[in-house]
Amino acid sequence: MSAVLMDGKLLASKVREEVKTAVAAMVAAGQAPPGLATVLIGDDPASEIYVRNKRRMCVEAGMQDHHQHLPGNVSHQEAIDLVDALAVNPLISGILVQLPVPGTIVAEELLSRIPAAKDVDGLTVANAGLLAQGLPGHRPCTPAGIVRLLDEYAVALEGATAVVVGRSRLVGKPMAQLLLERNATVTIAHSRTRNLTEVCRNADILIAAAGVPGVITGDAIRPGATVIDVGIHRDGNRLRGDVDFAAASKIAARITPVPGGVGPMTIAMLLANTLKAAQDRQEN
Repeated sequence: MSAVLMDGKLLASKVREEVKTAVAAMVAAGQAPPGLATVLIGDDPASEIYVRNKRRMCVEAGMQDHHQHLPGNVSHQEAIDLVDALAVNPLISGILVQLPVPGTIVAEELLSRIPAAKDVDGLTVANAGLLAQGLPGHRPCTPAGIVRLLDEYAVALEGATAVVVGRSRLVGKPMAQLLLERNATVTIAHSRTRNLTEVCRNADILIAAAGVPGVITGDAIRPGATVIDVGIHRDGNRLRGDVDFAAASKIAARITPVPGGVGPMTIAMLLANTLKAAQDRQEN
């Protein structure tokens, strides 16, 4: 068996075009375009690259870019004041604080200042609670992108046995909740799970978000399973994921590559969330 590659890059392009078309329709109807405020604190090189890509795709989709860059030595109160100002700015539909932040900033307190309606990353306690209760709200971008990817490749979720390896609030926990919403039977595994290989081998859908290179080996894959690799790690001159791709791709029915799988979907869903935030604001 040779697995079908689930092309996240192609699907992300499709989602961005959908957003671009919807934004153009808003503007043509005389409405203000969505505005995304990205907040970068300090000069972490990786964070700068991530934010630059988000800003570029925001502009390409016809949205307004309201980027804010604070120095690494900014006080916690100054950071709070900035987010508070963005929260009440009517031109801004969504706010994203790029993590991690410097140690002088309490990230949880900063995120708590983002109104749920503008939390397009889906990371605030309010949106996490809405997800837990099955109520409408912004969903975290990576798990939402994975669900869109599964749907694109006609992976049946209802009644499926799904294993999520990883329990982070960014991916693992919300991923499990989104799958439960679609009537999958879900197991969350993690670093303390006994017999991880056996647990994974039960999965019709295996989502690897452990943050450990190659932790999912070929013998952890059920023949014909769908494998989603969220991990991304630099290994010399190449990138690799949490899954042993060479082995898994010979066993699985479908698999996401690294890079080009889950990663592109994250920014695409950020744009989709920002559009929805603007649309909700117009309706209200």
